[in-house]
Amino acid sequence: MNSTQIDQFFATLASANPQPQTELLYTNTFELLAAVLLSAQATDVSVNKATRTLFALAHTPQQMLDLGLERVTELVRTIGLYRTKAKNLLATCEILVSRHGGQVPRSREALQALPGVGRKTANVVLNVAFGEPTMAVDTHIFRVSNRTGLARGRNPLVVEAALMRRVPARYLVDAHHWLILHGRYVCQARQPLCERCSVSDCCDEGRKRLKAVG
Repeated sequence: MNSTQIDQFFATLASANPQPQTELLYTNTFELLAAVLLSAQATDVSVNKATRTLFALAHTPQQMLDLGLERVTELVRTIGLYRTKAKNLLATCEILVSRHGGQVPRSREALQALPGVGRKTANVVLNVAFGEPTMAVDTHIFRVSNRTGLARGRNPLVVEAALMRRVPARYLVDAHHWLILHGRYVCQARQPLCERCSVSDCCDEGRKRLKAVG
C-alpha cells in the first residue's frame, strides 16, 4: 500500500464514519480505564454486559475499593480471566487513590505502572480520554495492518511504530478506531468480506482477491 492508497484508505473510512468511537461503554475516564483493563482477551459485548452493573455501583476508584475484591470478582465473572482482572482492577484503584488523588494519570509511564495496564491499554486511554494520537494495536489492527499492507510487522510494537509513521497526521487521532471497526466487521480473521469492502481497491490483499474472482 503506497502513500496515495493510504490516504484514500483513511479518507474513505473517515467519510463513512467521521467520528468513530470505542464500543466500550463508560461515563468517565476511570470507567474507560477499568473497561479497557477488563477487555483483554474478551469482547466489548461481554465487558459491557458486566460493567453495566459494576459501574452503576462504583464509578470512582474509591467506590470500587469499597465494593471489595469478592464483590468485584463476582460482578465480572462472565469476563475471561476475571479473577486476575478483578485483582488488577482493585490494585489499580489503590494506586489511583494513594498516588494520583483518585484521578487517572495522563502520562504513559504512570498508566503502564498500574497493575494490568500494558502499552495497548495505556494507548487506548491516552487516545480516547485525552485525545492523544496513539495507536492501540489489538488483534484486529494487527491483522488489518498486515493484510492490507498498511503496516506490516511480526509483533504489535513493530506494527504500532509503522502505523505512527505511515498514517497521515490528520487521521492519527481516529485511525485506531477505524482500523478496529474495519477488522471487527469487514476485514474479519477467517473470511474477510472483500466484496463488501469500501477500501478493497487500496488494499494489497483485497486487490489480489478481487482480481482472482473477477
